[in-house]
Amino acid sequence: MIAPGFAHIVTAAIIAVSILLMLLRLRDIPEAYWICGGVSLLLVLRLITPQLATHAVGKALDVCLFLIGMMLLSELAREHAVFDWLSSIAVRKANGSCFRLFALVYTVGAIVTIFMSNDATAVVLTPAILTAVRKAKVQPLPYLFTCAFIANAASFLLPISNPANLVVFHDAMPPLAKWMIAFAVPSLLSIGATFLILRLWFRRELSEKIKEQPQKKPLNATGKLVLAGVAAMVAALLTASSFGNDLGLPACLAALAITAVICTKERANPFVLAREISWSTLVFVMGLFVMVDAAENIGAMRYTKEWLEWAQHLALPAGEFVTGFAVGIANNLVNNLPLGLIAGSTVHAAHANNTIATAVLIGVDLGPNLSITGSLATILWLIALRKEKLDVGFWDFLKIGVVAMPIALFASLGSAILMQLLLAP
Repeated sequence: MIAPGFAHIVTAAIIAVSILLMLLRLRDIPEAYWICGGVSLLLVLRLITPQLATHAVGKALDVCLFLIGMMLLSELAREHAVFDWLSSIAVRKANGSCFRLFALVYTVGAIVTIFMSNDATAVVLTPAILTAVRKAKVQPLPYLFTCAFIANAASFLLPISNPANLVVFHDAMPPLAKWMIAFAVPSLLSIGATFLILRLWFRRELSEKIKEQPQKKPLNATGKLVLAGVAAMVAALLTASSFGNDLGLPACLAALAITAVICTKERANPFVLAREISWSTLVFVMGLFVMVDAAENIGAMRYTKEWLEWAQHLALPAGEFVTGFAVGIANNLVNNLPLGLIAGSTVHAAHANNTIATAVLIGVDLGPNLSITGSLATILWLIALRKEKLDVGFWDFLKIGVVAMPIALFASLGSAILMQLLLAP
């Protein structure tokens, strides 16, 4: 039997090493293997109980159901060329202007992120955009970086825009009306500030002309049905959110219903779609929930709780800016999903006020625009590029992120604080 004090040290070490190996992705081994390996080690060494692990997995269920729904819908949209159709519209509507194409790609990316989550933008829209810009014979990097940055910059306009939103507020998701009051203006400023920075950064490439116009790609009847299904699912999720209900089950049920309709119409095998779901991502999320509960079990959360309580006692707006920037930078050290879990548990334990909780969420969602290690969406974006034989290094992303992230984060936090002051009784 391991002594309690030593057990705490070993538990903390296993968690830290697992997250580090997850970020390093040695030999391209998926993140889930490192996290689940760490959880298995904690169980084998009896540093956590099976009851704790089961309880943590239960808490992850809503997030996992949400991810299943979004991944199913994204795969349907990809298979029936909805994303190819959107990207071809952007290229044709650009009328030969690279800047206009950039603005249209940014707009499409924002819409996909807001209504289908940032992972859809990173994983499914990015390859479609790459195919379109290659056919147009223009430099692809400005448009690919656009997909990565808008996937985070627009990811807190709605609760459904980022799985991290569900992670941070897994104890109590605010109703839609309260969410919009808190996050609508900060999100719009984040989107606008990031657009301006990317526009200036790629000004030389965007001053060029599109060399070739691709052929028109009409959306077939099934694609239109998928698009209608997306609209119906968004409506269902927003309705659930307006009542403050969990979003995982509605997302999953809506996606299953849409899949059944499409597969029946096409006489397709639904299990083919099921194979395209990244089940390892779901296992990864469950493992993270277990690890955060393990950290909480050894008392590690008291340090983050004490820090957040200290930040709350700083004069307005210092506490909010310190919190938002600290969380935003920390994302890039441990990734936003584990950090979102830690931050959400800390906000709940410290009974954080609304402005601090808002600053935490903005930091979790927007902070990953600093580097490629900041969010699961950005890592998935990088993997999608590597599949297409494009290599974007850590420094390539950081050079833009070190300018874009702080400016957008400052604008978002400033507007969030101002909104709280204006609406205070």
